[in-house]
This record gives sequence, structure tokens and C-alpha cells, in this order.
Amino acid sequence: MESLIGTTTDQAPANPDATDDMLATQPIGYWSGLAHATVTRHLRDAMAKLDVTQPQYWVLNRVNGGPAAPSREEVVAQLTHLADGPHEIARVVDQLLHREWLRIDDGRLLHLTNAGQAARARLRELAAEVRAEVHKGISDDEYVAALKVLRTMVANVEGDGASRTPA
Repeated sequence: MESLIGTTTDQAPANPDATDDMLATQPIGYWSGLAHATVTRHLRDAMAKLDVTQPQYWVLNRVNGGPAAPSREEVVAQLTHLADGPHEIARVVDQLLHREWLRIDDGRLLHLTNAGQAARARLRELAAEVRAEVHKGISDDEYVAALKVLRTMVANVEGDGASRTPA
């Protein structure tokens, strides 16, 4: 049986005011959910000031990011798991075509227009600014350590925790 030395077995209720010495007993679901909701809301609020949505940014990045131009179906298939519903990405493609940030070629593949490239560049700058704000006071080593812990927790729940323990 695996040793439980150094692990906390008693979990306290979620407490946003928990002191550092109480954090080991706090539920990961509460804190990871709070971090996700807060950071996502902050990013989406910043993007809204530019009249852009996060899913639109995902699509612009995906269309730009591969070795070959993707089809509409490929973009939808690759991004739907991130979206708020099964039809959101298809709608976003339509929005970006209407804005003329995307175009479809004769082979039915998607490409960024000059306006789409400019919008993507502005959004990358904004995302970098938001990232810097979110990461303020957090070293790269601390950030990497936090992600390794979260990755291991996911692997533990998915049943392959032994293969991804942090170094």
C-alpha cells in the first residue's frame, strides 16, 4: 500500500480566507474552479473591450496555427471541447467570416485575412498583458510547480498517476 506520510487526509470546507497553514486541507476543486472562473472572466472582460470573444481568439489562433490551412469542420472538431456548447465554434467561424477576418478558399479551407491577422496580433498582445497581470508575483518555477501538481492530480483521477509524477 502506498504511504500516506506527508499527505493530509482531513479536508476542511472551502474557505476563501484560509491561512497558509490551513491550505493543505482546502479542496482542490474549489480553488481550481475559482482560479478558472476568475481568470477566464478577467480575460473575457478585457477582450470584450475590443469587441472580441475568447472563442473568436481560439479560432483565429487555430486557423493560423497549423502547418496547413484547416477546413471549417477541422476547426469545429478541434475546438468544440473548449466551447460552451456544441454549436458555438461553428457560429464563431460564421462571425469571423462576416467580419472578414477569415476567408474560405476554393478548396473550402479557412485563412486569416489581413484584418484577421491584425486582430490576432492585437489579441496576442492583450493576452500577454493579461497573463503578466495574472502571473504578477509568481516565478516561472512556482508556476511550473503548480501546473505539475495539477497535471498529476488529473492523471491520478484518470488512473495513470504513476506515469506523471512531478520531478
